[in-house]
Amino acid sequence: MTHSAPGPLEGAPPHQDRAASVLAGALSQAPSHAYLLVGPAGSGKAALARAFAAALLAEDSADPDDARRRALIDPSPHPDLVWLSPGGAGHAVADVRDRLVHVAPLSPFEGSRRVFVIERAESLGEESQNAMLKTLEEPPAHACLVLLADDQDSVLPTVASRCQLVELDPLPESAVRERLGSGVPDETATALARLSGGDPSRAVFLAGASGSKVRDSVELMMAGVVTGELGGSPWLGLLETAEEAGELAGGETKVVLEAEAEQGARISKSDTEAAIKRAARRARTEVLAMGLGLAAAWARDWAVVAAGSPELSFNLDRIDRLSAQAEGIPVPTATEAVELVEETRRRLRLNVSEELALEALCFRLERLLGGAVVA
Repeated sequence: MTHSAPGPLEGAPPHQDRAASVLAGALSQAPSHAYLLVGPAGSGKAALARAFAAALLAEDSADPDDARRRALIDPSPHPDLVWLSPGGAGHAVADVRDRLVHVAPLSPFEGSRRVFVIERAESLGEESQNAMLKTLEEPPAHACLVLLADDQDSVLPTVASRCQLVELDPLPESAVRERLGSGVPDETATALARLSGGDPSRAVFLAGASGSKVRDSVELMMAGVVTGELGGSPWLGLLETAEEAGELAGGETKVVLEAEAEQGARISKSDTEAAIKRAARRARTEVLAMGLGLAAAWARDWAVVAAGSPELSFNLDRIDRLSAQAEGIPVPTATEAVELVEETRRRLRLNVSEELALEALCFRLERLLGGAVVA
C-alpha cells in the first residue's frame, strides 16, 4: 500500500492539532493495530476517533469520499465501523465478545479495514478487558482498535501496553469559558475554567448547585486548617457531598437499567446491584478526587497571592477570602501544603479510609500552617 504525506484529519476537533497530527502521521506510514486516546472529558476524543476511523476506512475504498462521509456520520451507517458505547452497567462482556472479539477476524465488507472504537474504555470491566486481550495480542491484519479513556491508568496495564498512546490536550481556558455560556459572570467563568483543568463538563458541574457545594465544603475545610478550628470536623462536609453524589449516581444507574430491562435487556439482579454500587462508588470517588484537586488549587492560590500575583489565582471569584488567608502564609509553606493535599489524593487511589485520610490531612495542614489567624 502506498502512503502519502500526512494531511489534516477531516472532522478532527479544534484545539487538538497535536493529537490529530500524530494520527495523521500514522496514516502516512503503517497504522498500528490499536490506539488508546486519553484526555479530559469534553476534549474531543470521540470526534478525533471518528475522524481517524473515517480516514482509515477511506483507504483502498472504491469511493473514498463516500466512505469517509458515511464514517463521519453519528451514528455511522458504514458496515466496517463498529462503535461500542457502555450501557447503564458499563460495557457488557457479551457485547465486547459479540461485536468485537468475534467480528474482528471477519473480512471487511468494503475496502481493506475494520475499525472498532470503544468509547469510555474506563467502563470496561476486568473481564471485558481480558476478553479483548487475544484480539490485541494477535490482531487480524485488517483490524484497528481505538480505545477512548479519560486517563491511561483507567484501563488495565496489559491492555494499555498493547496500544499506541495518543494524548489529547486539555481545552484552553477560552474554549471552556465558551462552553459555560453567557449566564456565568466573567470572573466566575474564568475561575471555573481554570479549576476545571480544561474539562468543560467539570466546569459546567462546578457552575451548578452540586459543584458550588463541593467548592464551599472545600473552602470551609481549608479555612479550618488556617485558623486551627478543626473541632467541628470540617472535612466531613466534603465527605457528605461525595456521599450525596454517589447516591444520586446509583439512583440514576438504577433508572437506566430498569429502562433497559423493560426494553428486553437481560440483566440479572446481582449484575444490577453490582452496577449500581459501581456507579455510586465511582461518583463518590470522583467527587472526593475533585474536592482534593480544589483543595490543592486553593493552597496553590495562597502561594500565588502571597507572591503578589493574585490575577493568576484559580479561585478569582473568591479572591478576597484567599487574600485574607494568604497574609499569614509564606510561599514555601503554601507550596508544601499543595504537596500534602496531592499526596492524600494519591493515597485515596489505594482504597485507604477516606474519612481518616481527610482527617489526617487537615491536622497535618494545621500543624504546617501553625494555626495562622486570618482577618
